[in-house]
Amino acid sequence: MVLMLYTSGTTGMPKGVMHCANTFLFSVDKMIERCELTQDDDIFMGSPLAHLTGFMYGMWMPMVLKTKMIFLDVWNVDLGWQLMAEENASFAMGATPFLADLSGSEKRDSCNSERFRIFVCGGAPIPSALAEKATEALSIKLMAVWGMSECGVVTTTMLNDPPEKIFGSDGVAVPACEVKIVDEQNKSLAVGEEGRLLEKSPSTFIGYLKRPEAYDVDKDDFFDTGDLARMDSDGYIRITGRSKDIIIRGGENIPVVEVENILYKHADIIDCAVVAMPDERLGELGCCFVTVNKGVSFTFQNMIDYLLENQLAKNYLPEHLEIINDMPRTASGKIQKFQLREMAKDFSRQV
Repeated sequence: MVLMLYTSGTTGMPKGVMHCANTFLFSVDKMIERCELTQDDDIFMGSPLAHLTGFMYGMWMPMVLKTKMIFLDVWNVDLGWQLMAEENASFAMGATPFLADLSGSEKRDSCNSERFRIFVCGGAPIPSALAEKATEALSIKLMAVWGMSECGVVTTTMLNDPPEKIFGSDGVAVPACEVKIVDEQNKSLAVGEEGRLLEKSPSTFIGYLKRPEAYDVDKDDFFDTGDLARMDSDGYIRITGRSKDIIIRGGENIPVVEVENILYKHADIIDCAVVAMPDERLGELGCCFVTVNKGVSFTFQNMIDYLLENQLAKNYLPEHLEIINDMPRTASGKIQKFQLREMAKDFSRQV
């Protein structure tokens, strides 16, 4: 073991992920290949080095490239833009909130340049509306990726992919890696069907610190990621949620990501997250947390009307809306849904 980092704790208690030199160097090499990076590129990283994104792609990748590392220890979009401009950053990587902040910042026009050409976005599925808006505003190549602390980046879109792949998927497996979608009996599912996402790659970690029983790798070396996904006919996946994030209302699974993607299109909504809240009769109901623009009034009925206008099926509508000032987040920008689920235990259905 040469590296141990803790998971971000978005769904529960963090675990110590152990990597050897081979596992994380493989992932770095594949990112360099997919992004077509060279020694001429300068790397900006807004994620902390205590997380795999910052350590692997913000520090180790520039070392392999023998190029400049540009760090921001605590995320601040204006300072981020200033650093990127002063240090001529050409590449940046981070979670969806970082991309949203960069595209909406007042510093964007004065600090952005043709030098900045690629933003790699991961951590959670990128809402298509945000991805399209950011790509146009920043005049960059956007690469959507999927990965975990346990395996680094395993799937990416390609730089020359058509918009429907970039804005509507989380990429295709990099060379030497495999992903598959299976049911509860580990049988592979057909194209377009939602199921459990398994991955197999040279970058898969070697175990959890002092928790050997949690190392969920099967006899064929596939790791159960805990994510739910669909795969298209070209092998591109789309993350649809975490297995722990599923809302099962009266025996029916609610497509949380579909609801969130629609709400992200609303002009007054900054962030949103849908989680389960307990219900005596149906088991679980949907609770939607949102942050909105300053001075905006957004009601439960506003939410319902907007979702119906955008063709969401009535049986998928959330039963509660909660407006909050800020989403609970990890240092790398991911929304901590387990904290929202705890808050939702005190709420009930709205009418």
